Amino acid sequence: MENNTGNKGFDCFKAELSEKDFQAFSKYIFNEYGIKMPPVKRIMLQGRLLKRIRELKMNSYSEYKEFFFSKEGQERELLNFLNVVTTNKTDFYREPVHFAFLRDHVLPDFADSSGFSTTFKVWSAGSSSGEEGYTIAIALNEFKLANPRFRYEILGTDISSQMLQTAARGVYKESKIDMVPLDLKRRYFLKSKDRVNPTVRVVPELQANLKLRYLNLMDSVYDVSETFDVIFCRNVLIYFDRVTQEKVINRLCRNLSSDGYFFIGHSESLSGMDVPLEHVKPTIFKRR
Repeated sequence: MENNTGNKGFDCFKAELSEKDFQAFSKYIFNEYGIKMPPVKRIMLQGRLLKRIRELKMNSYSEYKEFFFSKEGQERELLNFLNVVTTNKTDFYREPVHFAFLRDHVLPDFADSSGFSTTFKVWSAGSSSGEEGYTIAIALNEFKLANPRFRYEILGTDISSQMLQTAARGVYKESKIDMVPLDLKRRYFLKSKDRVNPTVRVVPELQANLKLRYLNLMDSVYDVSETFDVIFCRNVLIYFDRVTQEKVINRLCRNLSSDGYFFIGHSESLSGMDVPLEHVKPTIFKRR
């Protein structure tokens, strides 16, 4: 039997990801990347893997599993697999209280203590498609307009090569910047001439100050040498179990300055964790 995709023997509308195959993928995703994949996510994973099975012209989820766990599959398919299974939901000015705190407290304190003698550095860990990194860049560039001697650098890291490529392009649907104040839209985004599918591009100045890099937060040591004044790790920890969350935060804090700030998402908590951070206000912490 041949279905609409041209794959023989694989009926895309009836095939299912078996519990055994799901458990194999779930165990691998957790062990290698710390991402929880409970049983309720089986249908979601089934739908996301379907596109890869179609593209590879395979006949079943089991065939894809055998290929993925082979030596050839690990070499050729791993990045595609990660791009499919990782969740990448982000927006410009998501959880805006963090950017207000950065503007009103963190940057003035940095100016007072450093006299602009050093470069202000921020790490966006789990930067996804770049909206968080560029929002940080807008906040820092606004501060620079009032303080010309201010210099800044932003590092954005993620495990999805696809998301890193999107961030590097800096092109988004125009609707993605609805939450950006009008004056900042005019200053930092260039509109396309396509009115059917309108897009915007971030200005080159912001792109130049956002460095992007692949990084797996489950690695025991991070290939990052810089020390940061601020680390954003927002809406990333929710995909890890409690033990993994604590390990990740402690690793990140190795690169946080002695008086640096650490931001987490509003659905996340560090309560009861043995980490070198003290509470400042909800979801905002400072290095002890």
